[in-house]
Amino acid sequence: MLTKRIIPCLDIQHGRTVKGIRFVDVKDAGDPVALSLHYAEAGADELVFLDIAATQERRKTLLDLVRDVAATINIPFTVGGGVAAVDDVALLLRNGADKIAINTAAVRRPQLINEIATTFGSQCVVVAIDAKIVNGLWKVHLLGGKLATPVDMFDWAKEAQDRGAGEILFTAIDHDGTKKGFANAAVAQLSATINIPIIASGGAGSIKDFIDVFEKGKADAALAASVFHYGDIDLQELKQELKNNNLAIRL
Repeated sequence: MLTKRIIPCLDIQHGRTVKGIRFVDVKDAGDPVALSLHYAEAGADELVFLDIAATQERRKTLLDLVRDVAATINIPFTVGGGVAAVDDVALLLRNGADKIAINTAAVRRPQLINEIATTFGSQCVVVAIDAKIVNGLWKVHLLGGKLATPVDMFDWAKEAQDRGAGEILFTAIDHDGTKKGFANAAVAQLSATINIPIIASGGAGSIKDFIDVFEKGKADAALAASVFHYGDIDLQELKQELKNNNLAIRL
């Protein structure tokens, strides 16, 4: 049985870690390098770094910051934001990233998934999907949730898998930052649709929420930000409770 993973997320804006609710009203949450070190030492399984303004500002990921974080931690490190070409991926991997998250660029040019997977391997490709319910259907949104598309989330996840994605990072926009629980029904449907690992994101507020997303949502990993940044949930306490609930977890 594969162990479940707990993944803190650093949303980066202007060189600082920030956190909002439903992708808006962002507030400062601390220094990304210091937070990264704390999470690595506290037992996080992986770390995700998302430069949330890079695509909107039409620039590349903050490379110096990626390098500083990578030099600080000893756990797998996924970086996203502003990645639009194979060359961008090569640069990030050379500067310490282990995996690359792509979102807007992949929807606009799906062949990018094939190109990255062919060049670096599927294990390197995390396709991030930000979605919300529109007229009863889960629809993909781009540019940090600001641009709605007619693309069905489940169809897109299946296509991403078929093109070589190694993982799907699904964020339920309307759950993001609310601390009211993950979108477990959608995660479970996604799990039934594809057979690559699913990282669930958006809505963590309690230890029970993590238990539910693994048991009800069948997620392979759970990503969260504010509950870790502000000390609402202790990583080791969370992992111990998951183990107590018979979930495979690395302590």
